[in-house]
Amino acid sequence: MSLRYLLLPQLEAVLAGEGEALGISASGPWVEELTTRGIRHRALASSTRSFSLVADVRAAWELWRILREERPDVLHTHNPKPGLYGRVVGRLARVPIVVNTVHGLYATPDDPVITRAIVYLLEAMAARCSDAELVQNPEDVALLRRWHLSPRAQLLGNGIDLTRFDPDRVDPAERASRRAGFGVTDDTVVIGVVGRLVAEKGYPELLEAFARLTPGRFALVCVGGSDDEKADRLDPALVARAEADGVRFLGHRDDVDALLGAFDVFVLPSHREGFPRAAMEAAAMALPIVATDVRGCREIVEPGVNGFLVPVHDPAALAGALEAMADPGLRFRFGSGSRRRAVERFDEREVVRRVLECYRAVARRKRRALTFGVAPGR
Repeated sequence: MSLRYLLLPQLEAVLAGEGEALGISASGPWVEELTTRGIRHRALASSTRSFSLVADVRAAWELWRILREERPDVLHTHNPKPGLYGRVVGRLARVPIVVNTVHGLYATPDDPVITRAIVYLLEAMAARCSDAELVQNPEDVALLRRWHLSPRAQLLGNGIDLTRFDPDRVDPAERASRRAGFGVTDDTVVIGVVGRLVAEKGYPELLEAFARLTPGRFALVCVGGSDDEKADRLDPALVARAEADGVRFLGHRDDVDALLGAFDVFVLPSHREGFPRAAMEAAAMALPIVATDVRGCREIVEPGVNGFLVPVHDPAALAGALEAMADPGLRFRFGSGSRRRAVERFDEREVVRRVLECYRAVARRKRRALTFGVAPGR
């Protein structure tokens, strides 16, 4: 999923530069599409999203064997687990250039001290095995430097396709059709959320907040598939009760741009984020945003300019911010602010340029010829 939805522009840029792009990840339904785009794929049969020491060791061994067979010029790791063992394995397999992207440190200031200590220690150890650390969030860069966890940390940022996510592309007839499919009227304020159905995304608080809103004034549409590998996956009974109360669950969708065009407000009540893509896409679609006051969301929402930030685990504050969005003038002002912010800060072409320049800079530093290489992820 990460190869398809997060890293595809980087992989295609490698191909455009006449390099070879090889994705290494668990198998899945997106492999066929990747291969049709010219991206070879090698499967890590033991890779899982959940924690399993035995499976993770096996996945690391599988990665080592693949790297020894493929002999890539660049190994670029992504996501917490592949990023951890991938950097170490890449160094042991003697890959010339090892780069890692920190999508978000898997610890927050609110986590117990022991949790943060373990996460930071593992990150510091793995970072010593890479040639460059590309960090999406400036708050993570500051932390990595302050605690000397990563001497090579540099800000990457994050971005999305601003031509696909463009409010000028919204067809009014299509918007009306989709809203009719939601079963709402023109006057209904449609609140949309995009994210996996796990508690960490803040769904329990969101469902409680929605129950507090003015009856009949708002509708809630949830876009995202279930994640059975995660321990905090939503209880089906909770989903069923919410559906009985009128909440729409659409599952995983590939037409997120069109769905965002049918929303009036975007909400992201996550407990933790790195640099949330869905919120960037919503900003690009000129939607006002209500999000939790956590790392990542703070990069996208400027309070009073394009939305509101509310405390984590606070359904009352979340409900209050969403209720304020009943004002169409406020929604318009915040939506305009969202689009401006997206254009100024979230262009994926700039992110791709920085990634490729990082490869070249490391190659120059190590005096190596470069042909573009591998991007593992899940």
